[in-house]
Amino acid sequence: SQRSFQPNGASEEALRCEIEELKQKDLALDQEIAQLLSEGYSLEELDKHISLLHEYNEIKDAGQMLLGKLAVIRGVTTKQLYPEYDLELSD
Repeated sequence: SQRSFQPNGASEEALRCEIEELKQKDLALDQEIAQLLSEGYSLEELDKHISLLHEYNEIKDAGQMLLGKLAVIRGVTTKQLYPEYDLELSD
């Protein structure tokens, strides 16, 4: 899909800013990984944790979607369903 028309200067500058932000995030992640490695974690452990976090987030997203659909059916907010299912708002 094509983005809405912007003058080349504006879109190029936006891309430069986005690239710089991504470079900064990459550097921060590299530093975080180096810190974890210095604390004795292995790359295999980190990969496993990342994989488990992805799986957790996918399951949580599915649960949130189901709660949202149930809330619509019942005509309540998702927040109102949390106590019924013994969920904390931070869950």
